[in-house]
Amino acid sequence: MINDNVLQTAVQDELRWEPSVIAAHIGVTAKAGVVTLSGHVGDFASKYAAEKAARRVKGVMAVAEEIEVHLPSDAKRSDDEIAAAAVERLAWNVSIPRDAVKVKVEKGLITLTGTVHSFYQKQAALQDVRRLFGVVGVSNQIAIKAQPDALAVSDGIAQALHRSLFDPKMIKVTAQNGNIRLTGSVHSLYERRLAANTAWAAPGAMSVENEISIH
Repeated sequence: MINDNVLQTAVQDELRWEPSVIAAHIGVTAKAGVVTLSGHVGDFASKYAAEKAARRVKGVMAVAEEIEVHLPSDAKRSDDEIAAAAVERLAWNVSIPRDAVKVKVEKGLITLTGTVHSFYQKQAALQDVRRLFGVVGVSNQIAIKAQPDALAVSDGIAQALHRSLFDPKMIKVTAQNGNIRLTGSVHSLYERRLAANTAWAAPGAMSVENEISIH
């Protein structure tokens, strides 16, 4: 396991490297692979970017995110204004089924509900609203409609992987009730992540258990 001080410094360096984050306003502590982020940022998008930056540092096992959003006075919006902007933004996104996502806003916190067909669509909705002016947080409670035919799901993912750079013998895909499991071996961390991203894009994917090893 990486030394706590070394991990803390690595996360601080990554936050300074991330252009969408003002690292000077964020505190970092590390203990046994768990990184805690504290402090404040000017918008929810920066808060999200800081957590994402911390998670990609080697040795980080978990992130406890305690960053607060302090909106500048010129960035504050009423809940009605935020809700209207969110609904409009979602309506313009062709990857999200029309009227599938419902929006609720309370004190700048957006709650997304409804049902979509894939994790990709769920994430697309989150990405659409998290950068809106006045948003202090997003609770993504959108449900994913599971694909009833598990064989079709696993076959679809396998075919998508093979269209990419993977040999059919490298990765085995199983699916049950929208829960995807990947096993096998690849040559790099990039390939492992690519396989997981491919699985997440499948219609009905609710979770991906990535047990692929690197050789």
